[in-house]
Amino acid sequence: MPNGFAYLMLLIWPLVCLWLFRKMPLQRALIWSILGGYLFLPPLAEFNLPLVPSMDKVSIPNLSVVLILMFSLKEKLHIWPQGWIGRVLVAGLVLSAIPTVMTNRDPILFEVLRDADPIIFLVDQLPGQSVRDVGAVVLSQVLTLVPFLLARQYLADEKGLHEVLLAFMVGGLIYSIPSLFEIQFSPVTNIWIYGFFQHSFEQMIRDGGYRPIVFLPHGLWLAIFVVTSLIAAAALVRNGPAEKRFKGYLIVGYLAVLLVLCKSLASFAYGVALTPVALFIPSRWQIRLAVFFAVVAVGYPMLRNLDVVPTEAILAQAAEISDERAQSLAYRFNNEDQLLVRAAEKPAFGWGGWGRSLVRHSETGDILTVPDGRWIIVFGTFGWVGYICEFGLLALPLLMMGLYVSRRRPQTISPFVAPLCLILGVTLMDMLLNATLTPLTWLTAGAIMGHAEKLFAGVSHPPRYQMRDTVFDKTRQNQGKRTVL
Repeated sequence: MPNGFAYLMLLIWPLVCLWLFRKMPLQRALIWSILGGYLFLPPLAEFNLPLVPSMDKVSIPNLSVVLILMFSLKEKLHIWPQGWIGRVLVAGLVLSAIPTVMTNRDPILFEVLRDADPIIFLVDQLPGQSVRDVGAVVLSQVLTLVPFLLARQYLADEKGLHEVLLAFMVGGLIYSIPSLFEIQFSPVTNIWIYGFFQHSFEQMIRDGGYRPIVFLPHGLWLAIFVVTSLIAAAALVRNGPAEKRFKGYLIVGYLAVLLVLCKSLASFAYGVALTPVALFIPSRWQIRLAVFFAVVAVGYPMLRNLDVVPTEAILAQAAEISDERAQSLAYRFNNEDQLLVRAAEKPAFGWGGWGRSLVRHSETGDILTVPDGRWIIVFGTFGWVGYICEFGLLALPLLMMGLYVSRRRPQTISPFVAPLCLILGVTLMDMLLNATLTPLTWLTAGAIMGHAEKLFAGVSHPPRYQMRDTVFDKTRQNQGKRTVL
């Protein structure tokens, strides 16, 4: 159970966000409010209030940032995507929660019928969802999209894209300190600070040592974040001043060593494959590679539903690398097969929340399957509609950038958007294996989306945003009355 300090951190984070907006330019404050909450707030701890979604390390920073911007900017928020496809996907992701809830109002019963007794004994049940849950689920979807929508408006210019990459690199360097400690002494940071361990401790033991987790949901989440930091560092070295490149290469090497110590085979493969791409390959080919990742990520679940993915051949290839990895992958495939059968019973809008999409024992209610990939979780919870809207919205910025570089001169794009496309693309690929969709993924997708929209519209310089004369007075005085950006 989380201790009191864990809940105190959740309570004071809105004040931390407010302080960041007073001390930093808008773009940097926006990024670090969300990134800092993701990295340092306690996992699993949450406030469960009636008729609203759970307030946790994701929803609290998102809500804080949008409220600060709503009440401090003189201009209105213009967060609605420009193209009709983006608008449909955003509206669909939010509003599809309504039919999901309304089609799952019946409880799921677990009963025992004894041979010698005609009486059915009710052992357990999962409650049905009610009309009161509609508002909470819709609001939860809206809060999930906050980083995407705000990044699309405020981080779409070259300075904003650079700030995102810089924050990812700095975040990785900061996180390397507790990570190296946990690699050496065991993953105890969350226990010492927040009073509990957030996952299975056995899963943090790998190859005779430990892999770090710090304050994230799992060691795999930390490993994919290190991949993100590594790609960001490589991109900044490539596009930075020549006199600072030696220092930059040292940072790249340091993060590469950290990635190896994270002991995640998939993330290690991502880092080995994509770091040279970010360092040496032209931007247009980086974007095309990211588009390929997006197509695979979106198409794989569809192919799995049609049962045309050669799982046996994939397992055979994995076995040549490691029997342990092959067994883990076989376990994932087996769970996916069972969950797909379950999801096929309600294909359009899914089973809703509270674990209703999981396969359970018909009598005891014990969970028999564990969903790993984000796609199977979304498919089971929100059905085809929710899956298409979520993965489509994440893939859309990459497809737009791919379309632009195929039709226009790639020299017109920012040099910082291509590595962000790589980061988003590899995250989409990883979501086939793990539920590694985070606020940072939405933030990256939104920044790319906004940049792509500006490219197609021919806008080179976004407008400046002025703050109201409120808590930001001190910041403006320190900056010579210059507003953010």
